[in-house]
Amino acid sequence: MTSLDDLPIRDDLRGRSPYGAPQLDVPVRLNTNENSYPLPEPVVEAISKAVAAELRDLNRYPDRDAVALRADLADYLGHGLGVGDVWAANGSNEVQQQLLQVFGGPGRTALGFTPAYSMHPLLATATGTAWRDGRRDADFGLTVAHAVAQVREHRPDVVFLCSPNNPTGTALDPAVLDAVLAEAPGMVVVDEAYAEFARPGTPTALALLPGHPRLVVTRTMSKAFGFAGGRLGYLAADPAVVDAVQLVRLPYHLSALTQAAARAALAHRETLLGTVRAIKEQRDRIVSGLRARGRTVADSDANFVLFEVGADQRAVWRVLLDHGVLVRDVGLAGWLRVTAGTPEETDAFFAAVDAWTAGVAGADPTSTVDSAVPGAAGPG
Repeated sequence: MTSLDDLPIRDDLRGRSPYGAPQLDVPVRLNTNENSYPLPEPVVEAISKAVAAELRDLNRYPDRDAVALRADLADYLGHGLGVGDVWAANGSNEVQQQLLQVFGGPGRTALGFTPAYSMHPLLATATGTAWRDGRRDADFGLTVAHAVAQVREHRPDVVFLCSPNNPTGTALDPAVLDAVLAEAPGMVVVDEAYAEFARPGTPTALALLPGHPRLVVTRTMSKAFGFAGGRLGYLAADPAVVDAVQLVRLPYHLSALTQAAARAALAHRETLLGTVRAIKEQRDRIVSGLRARGRTVADSDANFVLFEVGADQRAVWRVLLDHGVLVRDVGLAGWLRVTAGTPEETDAFFAAVDAWTAGVAGADPTSTVDSAVPGAAGPG
């Protein structure tokens, strides 16, 4: 049987594993930061009608520039943005890949500060961009002095910052962004995939776009809008950046069906974003509940919580799984990440945690779930 080693793949891809989280059939899945709430029926009906209206013309290519969708996204973002300031693609991953294709590539470097979103170094590798890891402090913080020192050392063509940061959930100190913008010689990309879940008063990098032509803010509809299956990500930036990414985008990269569904969802944003308030309540409940149980927990402005288990996180991950709750092992020794979902899912999570701490649970050798699930451990 042919293996990867038998194929003439690039040397820098050998020995690597594809990105992904375990997809297991368990009662409670809290490992991929999805929105646990199904789309409300009125929104389902609106999306169904919008998609149906496109079906007769599927023999024609879609609007390759997605102008109407980008106008709707600009209207949602506000901050005086227009259609020329926004670009959309199949998830924020494709948006960031396009940014690296045009501003990174062979002979260029990208800088990030881990632990952070693990797709950033993977996208860098895929586009031939050298990755430089600036790393965070022991408490997962990122100071102005440290960030500036790393930028000065590596002189990156692209800097990735996350606010809120995945997997820690922490929002970016505005002073860090200001300092990086002043020091970085290339593009500065702020990944705001979880921005809608931020606590009141948390600033967005969108406000800094005027006067900063090398700043890019990326967003997604996967989380707050519950549109993960729709695959729609977007960026806001100077119009010149939007022109630049079109140099590398595939022709007709966004299907007519995706554009129609996303526009229908945006038209019902007040309904969809209603789940954000409910999820934030569960996030805060998880934070307070874990702290009441003696756990160290990172402050979170996202729809997930990073918490310390004080033990081998792989073993604890397994215990929680044996109690029907799937969380994420992001590869940080002694820490796990749990997505905030419905009240019932939070109840189940706490029940599993209490079973673990009470010492009544353990790895069951007769379990049907393999303890070495591919992708169960590792960054994400």
